[in-house]
Amino acid sequence: MTDAVTPENTPAKNSIKKIVGASLVGTTIEWYDFFLFASAASLVFNKLFFPTADPFNGILLALGTYAVGFLARPVGGLVFGHYGDKIGRKKLLVISLLMMGGATFLMGVLPTYQSVGVAAPLLLIFLRLVQGFALGGEWGGAVLIVSEHGDARRRGFWASWPQAGAPGGNLLATAVLAILAAVQTDAAFEAWGWRIPFLLSGLLVAIGLWIRLSVSESPIFLAAQAKAEAEGKPEKAPIITVFKDSWRAVLIAMGARFAENVSYYILTAFILIYVTNELELSKSVGLNAVLIGSAVHFVSIPLWGLLSDHLGRRIVYIFGATSMIVWSFVFFEMLDTKSSGQAILAVTIGLVLHGAMYGPQAAFFSELFGTRVRYSGASVGYQLASILAGGLAPLIATAMLKDLGGSLPISIYIAATCVVTIVAVYLAKETRGASLDTEVSPATQERASV
Repeated sequence: MTDAVTPENTPAKNSIKKIVGASLVGTTIEWYDFFLFASAASLVFNKLFFPTADPFNGILLALGTYAVGFLARPVGGLVFGHYGDKIGRKKLLVISLLMMGGATFLMGVLPTYQSVGVAAPLLLIFLRLVQGFALGGEWGGAVLIVSEHGDARRRGFWASWPQAGAPGGNLLATAVLAILAAVQTDAAFEAWGWRIPFLLSGLLVAIGLWIRLSVSESPIFLAAQAKAEAEGKPEKAPIITVFKDSWRAVLIAMGARFAENVSYYILTAFILIYVTNELELSKSVGLNAVLIGSAVHFVSIPLWGLLSDHLGRRIVYIFGATSMIVWSFVFFEMLDTKSSGQAILAVTIGLVLHGAMYGPQAAFFSELFGTRVRYSGASVGYQLASILAGGLAPLIATAMLKDLGGSLPISIYIAATCVVTIVAVYLAKETRGASLDTEVSPATQERASV
C-alpha cells in the first residue's frame, strides 16, 4: 500500500519559497499573455481586425473578442479542475502554460483583415478561446499548489504571491508595449511592432516550463489521493460533488470576485480607451499609468495577504471593496484633469485598494473547499464570475461612455459590483487558519462576525 504523504514528510525540494517562485513565474507569464491581448485590443486590434467607419464600434468589436476569452475560462476551470482533483495540480499547470503560450505566439503571426478578410478575426477569436481555456485552469492550480504546501499561519502571505503574477504579467506586457510605443511611430507599431510582444511569449513559456517542471506535487493532494486508493471507494466526478455539497461556497467565491474583477479591468484596460478616445491624450499616458501602478500593485498584494493572516480574510477583503466604492468616483475625476501625474496616481491608488481584495483571495478561496474538490470548486467560483465581471467590464464601460456620455454611470456600475462583493464576503464564515487537510467544506457552514 502506498504510504500517506503529508506535509511533514515532504521532500526538502518542496520548500515553500521554491513552490512560490515557480507558481509566481508561471502565473506572470500566463497573465502576460492574457493582458497583452487586452492592451492590444484597446490600442490596435480594432484597426487591424475590425476596421469600421466608426472608431468606437471598432473598439467595441475588438473588446467583444477580448470578452470571448472570459467565456472559455469557466470551461477551462471545469476541465482542469476535474483532472486537477483526480491526477494532481502540477501536470495541469504544465499543460495550461503550454496552451497559453502557444496561442499567444500564434497571434503574433496572424494575418490581418486587410490580408485575408473575415478569416483574420475568426482566427483571432479561436486563439482567444484557447487563451481563456488555458487561463481558466491556471489560477486554481497555481494558488492551490502553494496553499497546500504552506502552513496555515502564513497561508495568506504565501498564497498571495501567485496573485502577484497578475500585475506582474500586466507590468511586463505594458512595459513591452510602452517601450515599443516610445521607439516606434504609430504607423510602424500598427504595421508590425505590435507582433513583437506576442512572439516574445515563446521564449517566456520555455523559461516558465523549465521552472515549473522543477517542483513536485502538493503533499495534501497526494495524501488525499493515497487515502482514497486505500479505502477503494468509487469517486464521483469532483464537479458534481462541488455543486451538490459546496454550492454555497461557489456562490460566495463568485460574489467575492465581482468587485475585484470589474474594478481591475476598468483600472488597467478601460483606462487606455478612456484617455485616448474620451480625453484625446496619447496612449502613452494610459500605458505609463498602468505600468507604474502595476509595479506598486505587485508589491502591495503580498502585504495585504500578510495582513489577512493577522486580521482575517473577510475584514481585509471588505475594506478593499468598500474603499473601491469611493475610489470609483475619485478615479475619473483625477483622469479628467488630463494630467499624466494625476493619471498615474489615480491608477496606482486604485490598484493598491484592489490588492486588499486580491491579496487574501487565494487563501480565502482555497479554504472554502475540501481537498478532493478544491481545484474544481475554487476554479469554478473564480472563473464563472469572470464572465459577468471582468469579461464584460471594459465592454460595458465603453458602451456607457458612448451612449450615456461621461464617467458617472461607469462609477455607479463599479460601486454596484462592490456592494455585491461586500454582501457575499459578509455572509461567509471567517476562514483564516482553516485546515486544508479535509474532505468537506466547513468554512461556509455558518456566518461569523466581522
